[in-house]
Amino acid sequence: MPYTTHADLGGRPDFGPVEQNAEDSVFHAAWESRVLALTLAMGATGCWNLDMVRAARETLPDYLDLSYYEIWLGGLEELLVAKSLVTAEELAAGRARHPPRPVSGILTADQVAALLAKGSPTERTPSGPARYRLGQRVVTRATPVDHHTRLPDYLRGRTGIIERILGPHVFADSHAQGLGEDPQWLYTVVFEGRELWGTEAAPGHRVSFDAWQPYLEPA
Repeated sequence: MPYTTHADLGGRPDFGPVEQNAEDSVFHAAWESRVLALTLAMGATGCWNLDMVRAARETLPDYLDLSYYEIWLGGLEELLVAKSLVTAEELAAGRARHPPRPVSGILTADQVAALLAKGSPTERTPSGPARYRLGQRVVTRATPVDHHTRLPDYLRGRTGIIERILGPHVFADSHAQGLGEDPQWLYTVVFEGRELWGTEAAPGHRVSFDAWQPYLEPA
């Protein structure tokens, strides 16, 4: 089956205004906090990485009909079955029917705060020089790919200018496919609004995007 992402919504019309929640509104229902806890606990097992999680979520066929934490739960269920940690029958029954598989890591409650504070840094040691320099004009990859990518559709085939060089970082496209970290140089590229939206763009409007080197070619 071809890879289909349902999460690439940037620049697409007809989704209505963004509804802003109150700053102190974290969860809308009690079950949402449990989904967050399950996601953190299972992420600590080492059975998958963050980019695999994103790929699982964005390919949910009912993505557009789900709430934020429903998407989290759906992605988690997909990964649990894909990694043979549970079966589809167990999910449907709501209880285990087979002995649990061993995992490499277990997150306990007293470790959560330190884990969240630490985060997951993605910067890596360079294995070679950066291909592009500050101020250089570049064009983004125009063709779609058949796997998870962080290059949104509205930026494909667009010309911008390198504004910052951020160093090598874990390459999400490879990481999501289980191909290792594959560190690639990361750049902040600035695009003029009219390059993206044509005459509908407001004068002076610009968009900055952090793009990995494989997304770019010299303009």
